[in-house]
Amino acid sequence: MTTFAEPAATAATEAPAAAPADLLARLRAAVAAHPERPAVHAADGSLDFAALDRRTAALAAALRARGVRRGDRVGVHLARTLDLPVALLAVWRAGAAYVPLDPAYPAERIAFMAADARLAAVVSAEPAPPVPAGVPVLGPDATAPDGAAADATAADDFAPHPLDSAYVIYTSGSTGRPKGVEVPHGAVADLAAGLEQAGAYRAEPSVVAWNASVSFDASVQQWIRICRGDTLVVVDDARRADPARLAALLAEHAVTDLDLTPSHWQLLREQLTGAAVPRLFMGGEPVPERTWRELADGGVEAFNLYGPTECTVDAITARITGPGPHLGEPLPGVRVLLLDERLVPVTAPGAVGELYLAGPGLAHGYAGQPGLTAGRFVADPFATGAGARMYRTGDQARRSAEGLLEYVGRVDRQVKVRGFRIELGEVEHALAALAGVTAAAVTVHEPAPGDTRLAGYVTGSGPAVAPAELLTELRRTLPAHLVPSTVTVLDAMPLTPNGKTDHRALPVPAVEAAPGADGGGVAEQVAEVWRTVLGVPEVLPTDDFLSLGGHSLAALRVVHLLRRKLNVELQLRHLLDAADLAAFTAAVQRAAEAGPAAARPALTARRAAVR
Repeated sequence: MTTFAEPAATAATEAPAAAPADLLARLRAAVAAHPERPAVHAADGSLDFAALDRRTAALAAALRARGVRRGDRVGVHLARTLDLPVALLAVWRAGAAYVPLDPAYPAERIAFMAADARLAAVVSAEPAPPVPAGVPVLGPDATAPDGAAADATAADDFAPHPLDSAYVIYTSGSTGRPKGVEVPHGAVADLAAGLEQAGAYRAEPSVVAWNASVSFDASVQQWIRICRGDTLVVVDDARRADPARLAALLAEHAVTDLDLTPSHWQLLREQLTGAAVPRLFMGGEPVPERTWRELADGGVEAFNLYGPTECTVDAITARITGPGPHLGEPLPGVRVLLLDERLVPVTAPGAVGELYLAGPGLAHGYAGQPGLTAGRFVADPFATGAGARMYRTGDQARRSAEGLLEYVGRVDRQVKVRGFRIELGEVEHALAALAGVTAAAVTVHEPAPGDTRLAGYVTGSGPAVAPAELLTELRRTLPAHLVPSTVTVLDAMPLTPNGKTDHRALPVPAVEAAPGADGGGVAEQVAEVWRTVLGVPEVLPTDDFLSLGGHSLAALRVVHLLRRKLNVELQLRHLLDAADLAAFTAAVQRAAEAGPAAARPALTARRAAVR
């Protein structure tokens, strides 16, 4: 257990361990050991390790033939198909770092990231992705011209230095623009080795679901599993959004390892009732007490993972067992420091300090932003080596009386909504830039317990300052997870005594009762729950849940509230399969006529050995 009273006596003062093998070397070993074993399953087919090796080598040679060299950055603009892992590995084999460009993002945001990263090339299935003019675009099946065998051999033999950049992932930025976090190969290799040593990865080959978007750092911990010989199941967007189809996919491929947020687990949980639950890796947001207890009591093997993008995905882990929610202990080589504002260790049980992380998993910093890098990656006064750094996470934590490390909250305005890391300042900048808006503020609210949403507030004048029009304009520039669910127009922003916006004084987004909604019958109560969860003043029988701004977590809240209100046996599929409010209401009425809800069913841990 890490001791904060003597931070200089932690892992950094021990004899440095040998650097773990780089992941490309491990991939070559996996190909040689079992070329016919399935490497990737996706909606468009499968590849064994031999085929994966051939395809990545061919694309790597094509990239090198187009001028890509060691240290370059290559954009990857691909959907969640077989092409995606092929492209990521090919970029590495060409000596470059990959920059994910999610095709679901608005074109303007993709164009900004591509320009900011100074890409040497882009791999895309589209002939003209939104990248700067002059950047070469290669298809995922591109090959090198005849006579480029030397380049192919060079790609096969390439071994990255631990300090070579592996990827640049863009995260929400408080200044209104996303910032690229640049992570070296050595840090990624240390992540894999650390999770193996901590027991999170089994020694034997596993079947791993790739669930996270490639634009988020959680994806790294999932897709690199292929380099150690595991089979990767790429979860396409359609099945990620449909709990029933996702559960069927997990069963089809006998998935043994699944990474997801606690919010996503709540959507998937009922679909896995009675089935063998894979080993769960939970991160992105705190694990609720109820979820922790259910998994622990049900014997489901699960891990709570904590770590910011700047520290290569995961830095601290705990098995979800025993006591209630806590962060756990650092991965091998990681040092965790709990410090006050003067960088003095916080040692008293229950005292709150800010988490700092140090060790081999630290990113290089923010690409092209040395000032921002210097502000977050600071000198480590507790390390013995010269030039040692630690990362200021902005997260607050404390040690319990039992010595457990517990998450408390944030010291700034960064939030997590459904697992997405969001800087409220970025959304405020986007709102304030719209025509007619004179001031903007963004906060979070919960229309129902556990359903955290963004709420926007503006002042301004003119016909352009209408909530619906503002939201439409935001969707042109921001990814869906950064667009508020509501925008409220105010006469003036509430201010603190020093003249700054008082975010705590912003009103709760108004939800007016619809005419005739007396809450008496089933239909009225169903409509009331829709209005509450969706944050809309009125719903019609012909309204579609998703068209009103609903999403999977909101659907779960609707089902949960109606179960509690009406004591009915209601499933998530009843809402997701319904064409409109009228159809869903009919399903609820049938459930009510069938009798009261049964007790919440138990989960079944996966016991079968991995083959």
